[in-house]
Amino acid sequence: MFKSIEATGKTMELAVKAGLETLQMDRDSVTVELLEQPRSGFFGIGATPAKVRLTYEVPDPVPEKKPEPAPKPQPKAESKAEPKAEPKPKAEPKPKAEPKPKAEPKPKTEPKPKAAAPVAVSTAEPGSVEARIETFMKGLLEHMGSDAVPVATKTADDTYAVELQGSSLGMLIGRRGDTLDAIQHITNYAVNHGQGKRIRINVDAENYRKKREESLVRLANKVAGKVVKTRRNITLEPMNAYERHVIHAALQDYPDVTTYSTGTEPGRRIVVAYSRYRSVPAEE
Repeated sequence: MFKSIEATGKTMELAVKAGLETLQMDRDSVTVELLEQPRSGFFGIGATPAKVRLTYEVPDPVPEKKPEPAPKPQPKAESKAEPKAEPKPKAEPKPKAEPKPKAEPKPKTEPKPKAAAPVAVSTAEPGSVEARIETFMKGLLEHMGSDAVPVATKTADDTYAVELQGSSLGMLIGRRGDTLDAIQHITNYAVNHGQGKRIRINVDAENYRKKREESLVRLANKVAGKVVKTRRNITLEPMNAYERHVIHAALQDYPDVTTYSTGTEPGRRIVVAYSRYRSVPAEE
């Protein structure tokens, strides 16, 4: 589930910083909504600070189990005295058996080494588009100091998906996927350079893009619900073109809500606005 707090500051950046200090969280763990723009006023009179809302995701609480009532102690049954048994005669001691020779210890076998995690192997044919993509990306990743292995597959007409396999892929994803986007952009430019027919290459690692898309869809629906409830527009934090497309697509059929982008790159944002006029179906 999501939780949020509001914070103020002389500028939007200072308001965000104050909210992060209160939550003891980093910038990547929250989503920022600008509630009020700062105003300088007239000679400082009537000045208002910037107001933002910081939204963060927390795990759903687990319901506590009620302790079961302890069983009631049952009254002990009265024990009747039993007659004492007569002592048995002592048995004669048996002769001691000769000690058995000790078995020689078996030689210890060395433990087998654990098998390494399987890594996907490329099946690209030499000279194919997949092979060209993988060859370029291997060189690029080596220059970045990474031993990740790119595996390219064709997913649709003129579209190829590249999955990076290996360990320590976090540095290839970067902050909010910035490094992954840069690798994808460079690969698209290099592979398409000098070619007559352009192809589209999508690069992913550790299923990051699907997880990010699911998180954005949850955020979009939560913000749209607030807009309809309060009838006030909400401006989201700056996003890249792909993330803005996910928000637009998630809310395109949401009732009484419309979305549009404002600003310039890299600070372009989405505004989730309340639509007062509902569409009326045409008479047949």
